[in-house]
Amino acid sequence: MTRQIETIKKVRAFLLEGIKDLTTGQLNKIPAGFNNNIIWNLGHLIAAQQGICYKRAGATPLISNDFWERFRTGSKPGETIDAAEIEDIKSLFLSSIDQLEIDFHTPVFVNYTAWTTRYGVEIADINDAISFLPFHEGLHSGTIMALKRLV
Repeated sequence: MTRQIETIKKVRAFLLEGIKDLTTGQLNKIPAGFNNNIIWNLGHLIAAQQGICYKRAGATPLISNDFWERFRTGSKPGETIDAAEIEDIKSLFLSSIDQLEIDFHTPVFVNYTAWTTRYGVEIADINDAISFLPFHEGLHSGTIMALKRLV
């Protein structure tokens, strides 16, 4: 699983590098034809990873319930996210994957509840969950890149 986690780390670092010069306004802008923005996508990737890995295992996620509600699947951007919170999200974007790698080698995920994604992928345990994450990250990476061209 270390290989998949390393892949996620590299993609997330690439995304952060690609948006480092964008303003708070650009990160919050929702272009015509889209229903979210760049910073929501970053927050969503964090929330989704925490839900897929931690919540499904009955483990305590690294994010607050408020963060989860703001960025979970089915949510949409609400208020403008200010510069300080953007920096927090960027930091958590990397640190949450670092913590996943640490936790993977402990018994945090022993009570994982099997489920099927909306894409029809069956997730039986944390190994399947981590194997699924690069697919989900890729979907949102494409959206982030498209949004970047429009802001």
